[in-house]
Amino acid sequence: MPLSKAQDGPGEHRSAWGRLRVRSVAGQVFLWLLVVVVLLVGAALTTLILQAHSFATSDAAHSTRAAAVTLSRYPGLAAALDSADPTAVLQPLAVDVQKSGGFDYIVIFGTDGTRYAQTAHPELIGKHVYGDYLPALKGPYTVTENIPLGPDVDTTVAITRPDGSVAGFLSVGYYIENTGGAVSRQLPVLFGGAAAALAVGTGGAVLVRRRLRRQTHGLGPAEMTRMYEHHDAVLHAVREGVLIAGGDGRVLLANDEARRLLELPPEVEGRPVTELGLDPGLAELLASGRAATDEVYPAEDRLLAVNNRPTAPFGGGPGSVATIRDTTELRALAGQAEAARARLKLLYDAGLRVGTTLDVERTAQELVDAVVSRFADFATVELAEAVLRGDEPLPGTGIAGGPRIRRVAVGGIREDWPFYPVGSQINPLPGTPEETALGSGHAALVADLRQAHAWRARDPQTADRILAYGVHSLISAPLKARGLTLGTATFWRAGESEPFGPEDVTFAEELVARAAVSIDNARRYTREHRMAETLQRSLLPRGLPEQSALEAAYRYLPALHRVGGDWFDVIPLPGFRVALVVGDVVGHGLHAAATMGRLRTAVLNFAALDLPPDELLARLDELVAHLDQGEPAEDDKTGTVTGATCLYAIYDPVSGHCAMARAGHPPPALVHTDGSVEFVDLPAGLPLGVGGLPFETTELQLAPGTALVLYTDGLVTNRERDLETGLAALRRSLAEAHADASAEETCRAVFDALVPPCPSDDIALLVARTRLFEPSQVATWDVPYEFAAVSRIRNACGDQLTAWGLEELSFTAELILSELITNALRYGAEPIRVRMLCDTSLVCEVSDASSTAPHLRYADATDEGGRGLFLVAQLAERWGTRYTARGKVIWSEQPLTAPEFQFEAMLL
Repeated sequence: MPLSKAQDGPGEHRSAWGRLRVRSVAGQVFLWLLVVVVLLVGAALTTLILQAHSFATSDAAHSTRAAAVTLSRYPGLAAALDSADPTAVLQPLAVDVQKSGGFDYIVIFGTDGTRYAQTAHPELIGKHVYGDYLPALKGPYTVTENIPLGPDVDTTVAITRPDGSVAGFLSVGYYIENTGGAVSRQLPVLFGGAAAALAVGTGGAVLVRRRLRRQTHGLGPAEMTRMYEHHDAVLHAVREGVLIAGGDGRVLLANDEARRLLELPPEVEGRPVTELGLDPGLAELLASGRAATDEVYPAEDRLLAVNNRPTAPFGGGPGSVATIRDTTELRALAGQAEAARARLKLLYDAGLRVGTTLDVERTAQELVDAVVSRFADFATVELAEAVLRGDEPLPGTGIAGGPRIRRVAVGGIREDWPFYPVGSQINPLPGTPEETALGSGHAALVADLRQAHAWRARDPQTADRILAYGVHSLISAPLKARGLTLGTATFWRAGESEPFGPEDVTFAEELVARAAVSIDNARRYTREHRMAETLQRSLLPRGLPEQSALEAAYRYLPALHRVGGDWFDVIPLPGFRVALVVGDVVGHGLHAAATMGRLRTAVLNFAALDLPPDELLARLDELVAHLDQGEPAEDDKTGTVTGATCLYAIYDPVSGHCAMARAGHPPPALVHTDGSVEFVDLPAGLPLGVGGLPFETTELQLAPGTALVLYTDGLVTNRERDLETGLAALRRSLAEAHADASAEETCRAVFDALVPPCPSDDIALLVARTRLFEPSQVATWDVPYEFAAVSRIRNACGDQLTAWGLEELSFTAELILSELITNALRYGAEPIRVRMLCDTSLVCEVSDASSTAPHLRYADATDEGGRGLFLVAQLAERWGTRYTARGKVIWSEQPLTAPEFQFEAMLL
């Protein structure tokens, strides 16, 4: 038999009726009367029959559903399904229910669909049912279908065991035609009653509708009930007190929160607010009905914030509604939140203010300045001596018997603080707050200094002075960073300030921990800066060498916080010439200082080869390029060398000739004897390490007394001054100096005028005032290209030495000149020239037009020659070869006093 569920038609039908029931009473009456009028006017009998048929279907669905649900709960039904012979028990039961209920059939079957009871057709017992019955697992399942016997309404429900499991299913069916006939027989009665109800109901509906609209403003009972329930729930659940007073000052309504906050009596409605025992100001506000916003009134131990608004402008009658909030806890929480916010703000501000420099003492003072007046009235910072030098503190620093700590910063809300001054040594004796903090690694709290016996015993006189000043509590916190204890920070409160409490200790530790990192960064920077500065100074010249070509003076000033790569040199060259060098390595730090040392050494070596300025810079440029390629970027935070600048000049005091070249360096300045200043028009060239273009040498002829000024860019440029402005200032300072000022005085004047108080870059300045040899100090001979000329030159040399008063040098000088001239005649080319210079030593030079360099060798015992240069090397203090544009010069240098036993030493 059909057991499939029906579609959703009946459910929708009931939903429609439900929607009608939620409408207002007047609306329902009006709707029904409208339907009856339409039916009567249209005389639509077919519509009535269909309505009756629908009613019959709905009635059948309700009947079968009710019967099926009731029968499924019959005791023992599930047990019968689980018995050995379910049909024996279920079939009689189904027949009895069918007969008593007037149903057309009842089917009971198992979960697999096998029938165990069948009232209409018992022969189907044991066979499988038709249709889908599984939807009944979710609840009663009703379906309407057309079968050969007519429309059928069938409801299927599940039969469950006590444990909730499904034992089987039950279906109850009813043929709609059995109900439709009864309805049809009652149609005349229904029509008559409908006509009578129409007449009575129409007039009543109109009256009810008008009355309800006036009283409910168009709202139905359901809406009114729901609105009342919602308003009542909100009124009593809200955490604010609500009190409504009428225009006569009597209480109309008070919710639970208002009763609690105002401590109102149980029966308060209808009583005047002035008789409730409230604060007079609050009672006056509630009775007057005036508007108020967040006015605060006391109520026992509470502070109440009251908002009052009149009800008349919003459609109500005369009166007012007041909302009341308890602000006691809120104010306490707000105070705590404000304190926490202030401390977070202090931590943030301290992070910005502490550590702005890499100076240890300045960082400590920044910590003091950050906390004074916002956390403490006074603050002091003590650090280990090693920290001030940039070293790691020794174990046991600050503990009794260990290394002492020194006060480096102090500050307060007043300037006349009674504490030890900056620079004082602090001796943390056992039991003092400093010793406790350093020993435990945690902040030590002393809420009452008058009870701190160990602190007072350390220095009773100072302690009494501090207490008399009004200081009453302190927190001493250790400055720890990266596992090192650097010192302590102590915070003091005085006067009317609240004593420090336990909650302040945690904040002090957090504040000091952050500041300790900045102090340790400054310490590490101090150590690295000191190491770099030591390295840099060890690589710079400790003084100027003795020479007679120039009067030289210098100044060198390292950057305030960074070590750079500036250097300078005065290098004596053969023939009393002098090389002047000023250079600047790009970058700062240890890497720049080390690179500066390498470049300075390279310049000294290249100068020993007596190279011209352009060739020396070319070789230096190649060296810097190789340094760049050989330095990995990870070796130093400053990166690799990206170049350097250099100015190299050679001055000859015999001729006054000066040759110079530069590689990206600022141009040198010349101060003439008349006081005028000019910058040499010298091709700039590219910085060293860039490569690309050759360097150019510029030749100058300098008069005696001319000042040659070489410098690095730190002298003329800084953050506030560009290159043009700096050069103008340098020109002005040199012009203002006296024309006959010494080199030292010129250096002082330039530094006083141009050097800023805190230089951000290294500054090197070299001033050289030229000298010119007297003609009597120089002797020159042209040598004919014949060996017979050797003796003539030797004799002339002896005569010149006699004129200079150097007769004791005649033998060695003549021997040296003989060997050099003979070597030039044999291996050189014309013209050949001999020159002797007499100053602090005796220099003999032989020049020729050949570029072939002589080589010193050791002759065998059987060799007839090859001993000339060996003799020269033995007799002269120094000797060598330098190349010129037209050949070479072989020179030797002898002291003005002949060494004793010189020839005896040669024979050993």
